[in-house]
Amino acid sequence: MANETIRLTQTVKGAGCAAKLAPGVLDKALCGLDLPVDPNLLVGLERADDAGVYRVSDDLALVQTLDFFPPMVDDPYSFGQIAAANALSDIYAMGGVPKTAMNIVAFPAKTMDISILRTIIEGGLDKIREAGVVLVGGHTVEDSELKYGLSVTGYIHPDRILTKKNLQSGDILILTKPVGTGVIATAIKAGLADQVVTDKVTLAMTTLNRDAALVMENFPVHACTDITGFGFLGHLAEMVVGSGQGVRISAADVPLYPEALEWAAMGLIPAGAYNNRNFRGALVDFGANVSQRVQDLLFDPQTSGGLLIAVAAAEAERLVIALKAKGIDAAAIVGEVISEPFERIIVE
Repeated sequence: MANETIRLTQTVKGAGCAAKLAPGVLDKALCGLDLPVDPNLLVGLERADDAGVYRVSDDLALVQTLDFFPPMVDDPYSFGQIAAANALSDIYAMGGVPKTAMNIVAFPAKTMDISILRTIIEGGLDKIREAGVVLVGGHTVEDSELKYGLSVTGYIHPDRILTKKNLQSGDILILTKPVGTGVIATAIKAGLADQVVTDKVTLAMTTLNRDAALVMENFPVHACTDITGFGFLGHLAEMVVGSGQGVRISAADVPLYPEALEWAAMGLIPAGAYNNRNFRGALVDFGANVSQRVQDLLFDPQTSGGLLIAVAAAEAERLVIALKAKGIDAAAIVGEVISEPFERIIVE
């Protein structure tokens, strides 16, 4: 088991970051399908948000999400924690409170010791408990590649749903975690990252977005999303498209892992970053002073990244102070919502 644990990331293909379909693929698969309609479905496939929302009553709605992926670190316990934190994050991004979870497991039972799966689930359970969530079941299949994650259900008041598509001109954008986990995970897989860097990024990925969500409840937040597989600019593009607003980002203010900058300069870029750029790059205008390595990190696919929050300008500084007081040290103002240019992202 020791050797399998040390190189857990090498048991799967593309384990450098949370593996997703290339951007746009699912849209093509769903295009033209006759989807069920229900007036109580407040957020569904037509809005492509972080989670679905279904109204149960005038003051209660269910928030539902699902996420799972292969390992991006070699320690199975940490992998379980990261996967659970990542799945829970979608509920927090919508402004909801997670309540129940179900395990999703693909496991190579013929080639991997069952004790590894047990340790992964233990890591997930610890994050589930930390979130105040109960595990109610799950489903496991045998597969050649190890994958783990959760289906999560939470609740929210129908009038307090936070979606991606509510940017307002003048809003300030705040990010709560550094960017660069995809590059670092790729370095971990390649055996280039030392234990100090691995521990630092693992701590960030296992940290729940719960505290950030609790803090922002007390502020005039207009829109929110969490930064995961489509990268900072990919998820920001999801907020911008259809909003009628543009965004100006200060690249120097986006918190980045310095180690990721170094490895990006060496060309250690995961394939997902190129996919993200190919899909959303046409919406982004980079200033001449924004280096290629910074551009690459802004498209870098993240795992269990931070929340990207759009808040009324008058309360932005106070929100950052409140986030830092809660221990969210990386929280930073990274940009602003502007009326022009229409639905474009300017990175300066």
